[in-house]
Amino acid sequence: MRSLLCVALLSVASTAFADESMSFMCGELANAFGPFDYRSEVGKTVGSDGGHSNIQLVEGAHFTPEVEALVRGKTSTTAGHDIDYTLRAFPNHHRALLAMMNLSFKEKKTKPVGSRYSIDCWFERGTRWRPDDAVVKMLWGIYKLKTGRQQEAVDLFQQAEKAESDDPNLYYNLGLAYFELKRYDDSLRYAHKAYALNYPLPGLREKLKRVGAWRDLPPPAVEQSAPAATQSAPVAAQSQPANVQSAPTGAAPTKAP
Repeated sequence: MRSLLCVALLSVASTAFADESMSFMCGELANAFGPFDYRSEVGKTVGSDGGHSNIQLVEGAHFTPEVEALVRGKTSTTAGHDIDYTLRAFPNHHRALLAMMNLSFKEKKTKPVGSRYSIDCWFERGTRWRPDDAVVKMLWGIYKLKTGRQQEAVDLFQQAEKAESDDPNLYYNLGLAYFELKRYDDSLRYAHKAYALNYPLPGLREKLKRVGAWRDLPPPAVEQSAPAATQSAPVAAQSQPANVQSAPTGAAPTKAP
């Protein structure tokens, strides 16, 4: 018992040390401009001083459509430099995190040209800045899934699920992660969650079909309702003759006044 407790304490200590070590490697969040919470700034058009909002200033100067599409940089020859600035001002900028991840895959580098940090560091910074941001955790999970770290991806997706429910993108990617781990029952469960919310891509369903793990959900049970009132009790018109039937032959039916 004592040995098991020691192992558990060592595991917790090593995890905490790893987290602190990564935070140290990934730099301080303090910045000359910012940091700001992307979720509370996105969509703003006016700043507190009546001028442009913080996000307009940053995106207009650095995160242009060309930068986001990785076509060219805005203030540098590389898109990585401008995405780097955006993420230092907005550590949880969802679109900028996705762009930096895509740049990493495009360049086949964990630290893209123009970026001062690795991709894992950018996600660590976003998570450290706003631990309750489920999208940052989901994007980090996608990156880990694409780089072959399936169990770490599952852990991040599960954290995101606790913070944000009913997201078909999250369910689909969690289903993919479970599939890679050959946990087909869990993968099927999340596939059905995603498709129930009209997720459009059929890839996960096809993967499960190829390994014989796909099963359609059974149709919902039909509840039998109680007999209608007209079947259990005679209608008043059936028990009492209508006025027109009691009128003398040849007389006009009685009309209501």
